[in-house]
Amino acid sequence: MDSNHKSKKYTKVLNEYAGIGRINLRERKFIAIIREYIRRKFYFFNRRVQDMNDLEMYREQLALCDDKIIDALVERSKIVEKIMAYKEEYGMPILQPQQEAKQALRLEEKLNDNKYREEIMDIFECIRMNSKKIQARKLFDYNIVMIGFMGAGKSTVAEYLSTMFAMEVVEMDQEIVKEEGMSIPDIFATYGEEYFRNCETELLKKMQSRKNVLISCGGGVVLRECNVEQMKKNGRVVLLTASPEEVYERVKDSDDRPVLAGRKNVKGIAELMEARREKYEAAADIIVNTDHKTVLQVCEELVQRLTEMDGE
Repeated sequence: MDSNHKSKKYTKVLNEYAGIGRINLRERKFIAIIREYIRRKFYFFNRRVQDMNDLEMYREQLALCDDKIIDALVERSKIVEKIMAYKEEYGMPILQPQQEAKQALRLEEKLNDNKYREEIMDIFECIRMNSKKIQARKLFDYNIVMIGFMGAGKSTVAEYLSTMFAMEVVEMDQEIVKEEGMSIPDIFATYGEEYFRNCETELLKKMQSRKNVLISCGGGVVLRECNVEQMKKNGRVVLLTASPEEVYERVKDSDDRPVLAGRKNVKGIAELMEARREKYEAAADIIVNTDHKTVLQVCEELVQRLTEMDGE
């Protein structure tokens, strides 16, 4: 029995009782109050039921919207993979920052006066980041380990690749500083170089459980054979090189290079680079020179060389 029917039944009983004629004025007023109470009670009950029905309807509409969004995101992810395959088939550059800028501008224009602009822009930023992750997983199912002399460009290249592929960057020197709670010069001064090299080895071992990470190594990591073995277990080793003159220009204002103490000049740098060159080259899967190149040019060459290597 629905609420309207109940309300009518109770009202009918009160009306019949009130019509008997044997009740006094006070009782009639009381009945009128009860009648109004019943009317209001069932009115608000019916309204609440209707509101609940509306709420369920809105929730159902929201669920349908979510289903459409899921279907659209799945389709978008498939298109991203098709674009990657197309670029690979026709030898097109993987990195195309100008296209990303074009897409961002289009979105800005479309949402110019939209009241939900900020929220939608935030959602699309997440979509873009995850599209980049799809590209990274398709290209690299391993870690990219960058080695080279200090100032060769490891940190700069890692940061740029991270932006283009939404890959996590692990700066080994920074991680060790964070774990030890002191700067690299202080670690050298307090515990010695051997202790610092042990820290590098332990960090590389920890990275074996990770995948799709950009690892920027300190300049002396390759001095230990066991470190190179750890790098190659689940990574491709990329050697970035630069001339002594270029390296000097990049590090001359840095005070965070203890191995250059007393020889921060082109001659001292050249001598140390030559002493390490054989170990660098022996560890490397590919070698990319960074002299007189933009970071985009270096990254394009790096990605191309890695994809060629994986296709062999």
